[in-house]
Amino acid sequence: MGLRARLWPGLSTRSVWFEVLIAVLGGLSVRAVEWTPGPAPVPVSVTTTASIGVGLLLLFLRRRAPLVPFLAAAAVGAVAPAVGGAIPLGAYAVGRYTDRWPVRAVAGVAGSVAVSQFWTEPSLGEVVGGLAGVAFVVLLPGAIGAWVRARADLMTALTERAERAEAERELLAREAIAAERARIAREMHDAVGHRVSLMVLQAGAIEMAAADRERVEQLACHVQRAGRQALDELRQAVGVLRAGEDDGAPLTPQPGLDDLERLVKECRAAGMSVELTGPPADAAPVEPAVSRAAYRIVQEALTNAGKHAPGAPVHVDVAREPGQLVVRVVNGTPAESAGPGSGGGFGLVGLSERVRTLDGRLRTEPRLDGGFLVEAVLPA
Repeated sequence: MGLRARLWPGLSTRSVWFEVLIAVLGGLSVRAVEWTPGPAPVPVSVTTTASIGVGLLLLFLRRRAPLVPFLAAAAVGAVAPAVGGAIPLGAYAVGRYTDRWPVRAVAGVAGSVAVSQFWTEPSLGEVVGGLAGVAFVVLLPGAIGAWVRARADLMTALTERAERAEAERELLAREAIAAERARIAREMHDAVGHRVSLMVLQAGAIEMAAADRERVEQLACHVQRAGRQALDELRQAVGVLRAGEDDGAPLTPQPGLDDLERLVKECRAAGMSVELTGPPADAAPVEPAVSRAAYRIVQEALTNAGKHAPGAPVHVDVAREPGQLVVRVVNGTPAESAGPGSGGGFGLVGLSERVRTLDGRLRTEPRLDGGFLVEAVLPA
């Protein structure tokens, strides 16, 4: 660290030269202010030494310890008023670079005593002149310095608040982006994962029915249809990211409770044994978000049943109760072992997040008979 950095930390070269100018003005302020009618003669050597000392104190301590040069200037001014011109500079420095009011009060009292010089037994007119001198030499520069400091602190606080608000906005934007990404990933997993699972099941059925040409053609048609639907749903899920393009995402409605029968038929066509109960035709309608969540829950449960419990019977029960919609999917014991790499566990996590956003409850647990239960209670 250089000498300048130790003496004036954080100051630029221009600011250092300004400090030198202030010190020179304070040191050369001989007879700049006189407030006594007849000051005692002071030797020139004393005046010169005092001026140099006050100037050096202003140069090195005006910003770091402003009370020291101010008290020195006040002491010199009390003895030799002709050298008291540095008092206004010190008073301003105390107000500007000190935020402690006790320090300011001490400086104000010391400066007032030095300027008024009450011990000289002045006349009434001299008392009034002394008070005017205190006001203009001590109080006014100190008040200006305090005002400048308050304004600087206010600007700093406003700047910090603006920066903090900007950082909070960026954080909220990142959180919103992360939430949207998670939502898109969940939709892609629920929609595309189900189609791909059906394609896997149908491809296995094709292998089993290789000798039956008509059955193979039928299953191949189902695989082709499921692949096209997977591509359409994938494009619909990520189309929102293609902002500004003319060929945006298709505006097809999201699936809901009314599409459960179609979903069950697709699973049956893939070789699964699925039964659907409810909801009753005369049941009260539910909100679109709840209807879509119920569809996704059944879809994910059927997908997991097809992957983890191949050949097991699955029962889907959707009941409309007062104030809530109950979705229950139960699969029995698997007829054959599941293949390797049959899942990563993210589907149930996505279901839990989806149900939690609707203030519902989700229960997933294995059954004693070797099956699995997925039950969701959604407010409706």
